[in-house]
Amino acid sequence: MSATNPPSGKIRVLIVDDIAETRENVKKLLFFENDIEIIGTAANGREGVELAGKLQPDVVLMDINMPEMDGIAASEAISAQSPNVQVVMMSVQGEADYLRRSMLAGAREFLIKPFSGEELVTSIHRVYQFAATRRVVAAPPPTAAVAAPPPPPPRAGKIIAVLGSKGGSGASTVAVNLAVALREESKARVALVDANLEFGDVGVLLNLPSNRTIADLASGKAEIDEEVLDGTMAGHSSAVKVLLAPSRPELAELVKPEHLKRILELLDKSYDFVVIDLWKSFQETTVYFLDHADLILLISTADIPAIKNTKLFFELTEQLGYPPDKTIFILNKDDGRTGISAKDIEASIKHPISLLLPKDERATAIAMNRGAPLVTIQRNLPLSQKIRDLARLILRRAAAEKQAAAPDKAAQKRR
Repeated sequence: MSATNPPSGKIRVLIVDDIAETRENVKKLLFFENDIEIIGTAANGREGVELAGKLQPDVVLMDINMPEMDGIAASEAISAQSPNVQVVMMSVQGEADYLRRSMLAGAREFLIKPFSGEELVTSIHRVYQFAATRRVVAAPPPTAAVAAPPPPPPRAGKIIAVLGSKGGSGASTVAVNLAVALREESKARVALVDANLEFGDVGVLLNLPSNRTIADLASGKAEIDEEVLDGTMAGHSSAVKVLLAPSRPELAELVKPEHLKRILELLDKSYDFVVIDLWKSFQETTVYFLDHADLILLISTADIPAIKNTKLFFELTEQLGYPPDKTIFILNKDDGRTGISAKDIEASIKHPISLLLPKDERATAIAMNRGAPLVTIQRNLPLSQKIRDLARLILRRAAAEKQAAAPDKAAQKRR
């Protein structure tokens, strides 16, 4: 994406560390990176804050333990004075408390010394690309007058996007079991889409053959209409219809945005609920589904990488203009043993946790190996009950929205 390329062709980096040898080592690790430029160094946090304000780097590499002003305080000051400057914290200590404090101070990444050149470059690119995406979506609209688009037509279905904050968060398990629970709790027409186009697991979790997938729809052999789509989707014993991901990763390239648009239009017309299991990234296809979702379920776990990604997600969706109630934040695999409480997480991300899903590794492993949803084979488990609670919450929201829309439709008919 051109939006993530530095205007000058280089990502401008400031190094802040009280040890001269470390500063030189970081310089050496970045020396051969053509798109990264070291614009300055500082020996303590106070000097780093001053230089960050003066030079306005894209990324600050910040040591956590320094004289005069430590990296935590310096990161807070930089985030306050220069919100577009991204901080990557560096430390020899990887304790959860250090990670949590760094995250609360505004740091985007946390590198534990010694780190490799690849780890360093990846972190710099990642935080820069995130900031660039925020700048694009926050840019003011063109000054030229543009006619307001007509209101969208009434929609028949409800699109629910399920996204994990990182790999292993359990988003696919939640998506599969939620789809089945929605069907069983309401007898509604439910479709489940595996939008992890390269490495989808929905077929495995439901023990479905992958002889027909979304790649068949994108092959161009036939125009995508309701009949073709229905014939491509797999039927599950729960009566949920499933659109599977391609059987091989390379086939994902066949699926283009125009295919996704057409598929979503048809599903939206034919089903009461469309549950989409998304890949854990902000790729173009992921953003497309998030934009068109009525509800986003963000699945996280109580570990620092997942919480950091959750915080970034909410910052980005705020810039994208998503209303706060569009996202339900779910903390999965909760057992109270991580040392990070739900209150700590809520304070960090500035968003409430709507649901805690208990950790049950044995039950989820059994369900996965059998290719059967937890909510049907082990209904009385606390985890199964919580997912059914989630399904009921979604059904109540859908009913309330339908009821609220009814007076509007009646008024339109009278006019």
